[in-house]
Amino acid sequence: MQNKTHLDRLVAYFEQPFFITDDPISICHAFSDKHDREIIGLYAATLAWGSRASIVAKLEDLCTRMGYKPWNFVKDFDPTRDSDVLHSFVHRTFQPEDCIAFTHNLSLLMNQYGNVENIFECDPNSPDISESIEKFSLRMMTIRADTPSRLSKHLARPSRNSACKRLSLYLRWMVRPGPVDLGIWKTIKPSQLLLPLDIHSGRQARALGLLDRKMNDFKAVIALTETCRALDKHDPARYDYALFGLGMYGDPFND
Repeated sequence: MQNKTHLDRLVAYFEQPFFITDDPISICHAFSDKHDREIIGLYAATLAWGSRASIVAKLEDLCTRMGYKPWNFVKDFDPTRDSDVLHSFVHRTFQPEDCIAFTHNLSLLMNQYGNVENIFECDPNSPDISESIEKFSLRMMTIRADTPSRLSKHLARPSRNSACKRLSLYLRWMVRPGPVDLGIWKTIKPSQLLLPLDIHSGRQARALGLLDRKMNDFKAVIALTETCRALDKHDPARYDYALFGLGMYGDPFND
């Protein structure tokens, strides 16, 4: 396994305010209200695939459509009155009908549970957030009987062996303290977080000797998280900065 000291140096280097500038989390930092941050953060994580510049541009468009009040827009969303606002919003496979259904269902759940944090409903004794991710995605799909089945492609579930990268990323943003992450939720502990895993972070994890499994599935997520938990039992997800930073910028300490 790669030297822990080197990994910690990478985390310390990349987990800095400069990281925010071009990252989708910059949209969350643009809002001061906790509730606005957790709402726009969920959309930011859901749309987090493709180039970062494209993601940020789409999120800016979405904020404009929501009148720069994402919490109020979603909480008070009326599909009869407000669907036209989202009708032409597209990001890759996230089509207007997905955006409308996602917003409608999220609105219903927010009014039932009070906020997004409660929808995830994490057991403090759970070893990780897998059950919370499962609950959230299942609740989003079942809150309305006529929810379009195509929405499920944007709501990953551990029970389907998905890596659940985007929801794991969202929870990292909400739970871990700054300067990059927001640390606005208290019902989930940093020790329960899972490593966001995709093809890029998986490649870096294998190169560093952190992961042996070849597939980027949920079993790999658990394996990678356990390896990182052995390095830091209180905050395993911090090593996501090392993986992402190496993939995006290369090793700043490589002589």
